Amino acid sequence: MFRQRDVSLTDMSDRDTPPPQNQLRWRELWGEARTRILVWYVVILALTFGIAIPAFRQLLFARVDARVRQDMQGEVEDFRELLAGRVDLERLENNRIDDRDKAMAAEEQPSNYDEKALIRDLRVPTNEQEMKRFFEAYLKVEIPEDNIFLVTFVNGRFYESSPKALPKALKPNTALMRQWATQAEAIKGEQFSKSRDVNRLFYYVEPIKTNGKLLGTLAIVHSAEEHAEILEAVVAIAQVALAVLLIALLLVWFAAGRILQPLRELAITAQSISGTDLTQRIPVRGEGELAKLAAIFNEMMDRLESSFIIQRNFVNDAGHELRTPITIIRGYLELMASDPDDWQENLAIVMDELHRMSGFVDDLILLAQAERPNFLHLEIVDAALITQEIFERSQALANRNWQLEKVAKGKIVVDRQRIIQAIMHLVHNATQHTETTDQIVIGSKIYQGKVHFWVQDSGKGIDIENQQRIFDRFARVPGRPRSSEGAGLGLSIVKAITEAHKGKLTLDSQVGVGSTFTIVLPLETV
Repeated sequence: MFRQRDVSLTDMSDRDTPPPQNQLRWRELWGEARTRILVWYVVILALTFGIAIPAFRQLLFARVDARVRQDMQGEVEDFRELLAGRVDLERLENNRIDDRDKAMAAEEQPSNYDEKALIRDLRVPTNEQEMKRFFEAYLKVEIPEDNIFLVTFVNGRFYESSPKALPKALKPNTALMRQWATQAEAIKGEQFSKSRDVNRLFYYVEPIKTNGKLLGTLAIVHSAEEHAEILEAVVAIAQVALAVLLIALLLVWFAAGRILQPLRELAITAQSISGTDLTQRIPVRGEGELAKLAAIFNEMMDRLESSFIIQRNFVNDAGHELRTPITIIRGYLELMASDPDDWQENLAIVMDELHRMSGFVDDLILLAQAERPNFLHLEIVDAALITQEIFERSQALANRNWQLEKVAKGKIVVDRQRIIQAIMHLVHNATQHTETTDQIVIGSKIYQGKVHFWVQDSGKGIDIENQQRIFDRFARVPGRPRSSEGAGLGLSIVKAITEAHKGKLTLDSQVGVGSTFTIVLPLETV
């Protein structure tokens, strides 16, 4: 039993052994983007050449075959003209031969060349002797194109051919030649041969009859040697294309590596990023998608770094805000233990600090909940009633010159409790930065499809440099005395509630004149 367990543990350890470094390198190389680009490039080019080369070959075959059939059809038409009794020696000699071929033909003709004799022999034959003279004269004046053979038969036997040298596929004893020798009807076709010198033949066979009796036949044959030449040319093209493809693949490999360099820099930068160092950035070069990607990544890192800084400051400020009341509570508890006579006064101070901590924690929870989709509970409310209620609550906060400037009239869709909470934070903030003789004005209005709630005071005002910063968490205006209540979260809460309603919070302030905070909300929050 123990031995069997040892084996299984060994198997597990072998299974957990990491793969060799070379194997990991090949996996990494195969997974690279430029490797995949190269593979797709090979596949596309292979498909392209795989389709283009056979199509090119077939196109050449078709054009050559069409030209050959045209030449052979010309030979057939000339021969039929002779059989019809229309003899034109000049046309026969000039039909399909160029000047060089004419000179060669003239040298090959006998010196006692007699035109009248040729015309006589080219008359329509009526017997075997005339048939032989007809073929002799015809082969003298009709010079075939390259790879075209004129083969004659008399009384079912091979007679003569032009040129005289025939390929093996056209030897007199072959089945095809025996068939042509006795062919009584005009036919055309093609024949595949197993011979090495000729693998394909195109032919026209024209019989010559007199009174229904077959005197002879003419076979006009073309050996498709051009096909072999085309195949050799296609093979050469394929070899050159393969060499070019290999060179192109090498160039594509380096070009892809060059193009994808920003992606590798992105990966290296991402690996170098840690919780303590978010300053790494990718250099942006040129334009295009990769440059845009690098710019977007840098912007994301800027936001991420900013978020980490805000989070770090938030943790530090939250720790500081909690440390202060905890220290106070600990000190007074120790004092109560050593001096029980003043326990009631000390207990009141402890309870006050606990109340302050409780409010601080509640504010943090509210800010966290503001990011949830179910943060608001919307309902239809009367804007005038909310304004009046806020004004009545505000007068109990402090002794100020309270004024109700304007009251909106109409229905709005908001979270009633959250809106009152946000405006009361603005009112409380105004009381902390004003004196007894200062004025605080509360008002609301509906204008251009939006409802406006504002709190205006005649206090110290806020300089331009701090007007945006005061909405951050734990933010305070430098040089202002620290309030015993709150932790600098009030305006952050107001902003969170306003943005949850798809609204905006604005500030209009001037040092020595006062500040006006305005909450602008849509009439119906979507």
